[in-house]
Amino acid sequence: MHSIAWWPTFAVLVVAVYTDLRSRRIPNWLVFPFLLSGIAVSGWRHGWGGIGHSFEGIGLGALLFGALYVMGGMGMGDVKLCAAIGAWIGPGQLFTALIMTGIAGGVMAIAWAIHGKFLGELFKGSGDLLLGKGLGGQDQEPKLNLSNPLARKLPYAPAIAIGTLVSFFSHIRQVTH
Repeated sequence: MHSIAWWPTFAVLVVAVYTDLRSRRIPNWLVFPFLLSGIAVSGWRHGWGGIGHSFEGIGLGALLFGALYVMGGMGMGDVKLCAAIGAWIGPGQLFTALIMTGIAGGVMAIAWAIHGKFLGELFKGSGDLLLGKGLGGQDQEPKLNLSNPLARKLPYAPAIAIGTLVSFFSHIRQVTH
């Protein structure tokens, strides 16, 4: 299944990165047809087992990135994009993709903070986001929530693209060895 997923996934990631960098949004017109076609292709190629595999991938992407969305650190477009990728590649490869995405996103965030001269604020904010409270016990800083228009927002589709594409190469390596 994974080899047939390469080109559609690559094409969707290119558009998602472009739109996220340009407008900080990943459009539904891109993600939903990609998700549905992932389920359809899995079913066509592998029957009910393939459909189940797609839904497991969707569930993993939605669960892990959905948790980040609920904490206010991720946009819903990122959640839907990861779920749609999961429909194509399934939970095993998606897990690898999400680990690589996290690494890529962390490197991107640190580079962005160094360039913008707010590295200390990034680390304090990350701790506050994970703990849900400020260090002094006060409520979470409003700038840490993506719904705040003053929040610094890093487009995450590039990290998702890097992590997903790396997962394809790591999967090829696993299959050949």
